[in-house]
Parts: sequence; C-alpha cells; structure tokens
Amino acid sequence: MTRHKQEATHRASTSPWVINTRELGRRPGNMRKYQRTVPAPPGFGLEVIGIPQGAPIELDLRLESATEGVFVSGSAHAELVGECSRCLEPITDEVTAQLGELFAYPDSATVATTEYDEVSRVVDDLIDTEQMVRDAILLGLPLAPLCQEDCPGLCPDCGERWAELGPQHTHETLDPRWAALQGRLASSADSEADAEERR
Repeated sequence: MTRHKQEATHRASTSPWVINTRELGRRPGNMRKYQRTVPAPPGFGLEVIGIPQGAPIELDLRLESATEGVFVSGSAHAELVGECSRCLEPITDEVTAQLGELFAYPDSATVATTEYDEVSRVVDDLIDTEQMVRDAILLGLPLAPLCQEDCPGLCPDCGERWAELGPQHTHETLDPRWAALQGRLASSADSEADAEERR
C-alpha cells in the first residue's frame, strides 16, 4: 500500500461513517449491531428537498459476516427541509431509508469478478457506509414534495399562492387577437383627449 493510500485510509478511519470490522471477525454468521448519529455532509438531497448539511442522521446498523464479505443492513433516519414543488412554501418532512449492501473482502471471488466501482469493499478491515446511506436516502426522497396533497399551487398571472387568495380572485384576460385593436383604440382615445385639451 502506498503512503498516500495509507494516509487516506487513516483519515477515513476517523470518520463517523466508517466502521471497523475487526471485532466482527470473518466467521460466517458473526453479527454485531451499531447505533450512531452522524452529521450530514453536503449533497444529501435533491434540488427541492434534502437533509441540511450538518443535520443529524440516525443510523441503526447490523453487520453480519459472510463468506464473501460483510453484509450491512438496517436503517437511516433524518429530518428533511425543502420547499413545496407547487407553491414554493418551505416544508419539513422526514425520511427513513432501508439499507442492505454487501461489502466484499479484498480476497473474495466477488472482488475478483467485478469492476472496482461495481461493489462496495472492505478496506483494511474498514467499511465506509456513507455512499450506501446517501444512495438509499436519495432514492427515498419525493421528486415533487408538496406542502399538502391538494396544494393548488400559484396563480399563473400574479404568482401568489392560491391557498391565500380568495375564491373570487381573477385577472382580466384579453384574447391576444384583440390586443392590437385595444392598443389602437387606446391610442386613438389618447389622441382625442390631447386634441380636446388644445381646444
């Protein structure tokens, strides 16, 4: 292992997302549970909703030793902050993502038969759960979050929230085919008014 890789692994071992599997051992069937709360790094969300950076993510993990590696299962829970996709009002919600992924041993047949980025891996007895949790949470986020199921959205003319506008709220609409004629009539009326003032 190069010095650079050793340093990178050492830094990773201090991360709250990283779990040392040495205590678990490699005997198939061995199991350990871990519960921890970790701060959300940047990028845990979509454009309209997500977990704010630094907000707590509660992990409830179960690690099981298998022939090919360590199987990690459990859940991740966090509070969400975003905006309604219809009316843009701030909203809060929560997400609980179910986890389940194999982290392959470096000398396993799984590693030997897959590309590097196709499977998660155990590196120096360490597993980094951040990407697994990120993927599961992103899949659990609503693509179009709503402040309420029947949110009516915004008025297309004035941009105000329909929920705050009265039932009589309307805007005068003019058929575009008459717009040019209305402009001529207004111009003609202005000319007549000017002529009247000059008299």
